[in-house]
Amino acid sequence: MTRALRIAVLECDTPIPPVTERLGGYGEIFERLLKKGLEASPDSGVELAEISKWHVVDNPVYPDPNKYDAFLLSGSKHDSFSDDPWILSLTEYVRGVLEQHKKPVVGICFGHQIIARALGARVGRGDHGWEISVDEINLTDTGKRIFGKDKLYLQQMHRDVVHEVPKGCVNLGSSPRCEIQGLYQPQRIWSVQAHPEFTEFIMSQVLQARHQSGVFNDELYQDGASRAGKHHDGEFLATEIIKFLAEATS
Repeated sequence: MTRALRIAVLECDTPIPPVTERLGGYGEIFERLLKKGLEASPDSGVELAEISKWHVVDNPVYPDPNKYDAFLLSGSKHDSFSDDPWILSLTEYVRGVLEQHKKPVVGICFGHQIIARALGARVGRGDHGWEISVDEINLTDTGKRIFGKDKLYLQQMHRDVVHEVPKGCVNLGSSPRCEIQGLYQPQRIWSVQAHPEFTEFIMSQVLQARHQSGVFNDELYQDGASRAGKHHDGEFLATEIIKFLAEATS
């Protein structure tokens, strides 16, 4: 029997204007990604009954955990280690979803970091600067078992990292610039530091915007632009998210 899932996407940022104009907000972007994952997983035993979007930046209104089967936290330009009221509120909410309501949570980039912070792990600036565009991730033994391969290639856009693995979780992989590339706890937590939802278009637009604003110098921009269109495993990870949700809600 197919299970109908209700998923709440917590939008932790708004994409830059060229991306929003073409693709909508992060809720719409992740809805498309999840549907692709479902289409590629015909035997998953689940269907997407509802994907609701909750823009949580400076907005303390969150979905009732009792009304949803799973939650997804998007990436963000904001600092996950900040003590801004909305970030503290979001962290507390995620802690409650995990510890009190026992619902599965998927975290992407900033969302990955918020999950770690909610569980008491240290997050902050990385020691190796920006990690951008399609890059190689070396999977741990757990990552290899879950994904069925030794490496992943994914779009990256971050300089903040999770510095320690929270109690009860395992690390899924690492790269030279980021030691903890993902967190996993069976039926409860699935997160990646990378951006499986990023396409070449999204990455190119972000690179251009940050270069024009002076965040990225010429060398960093050109390096990122040279790898923005490389093949990556984003859609493969969409099927892995669906697999995780199917197992977590069985």
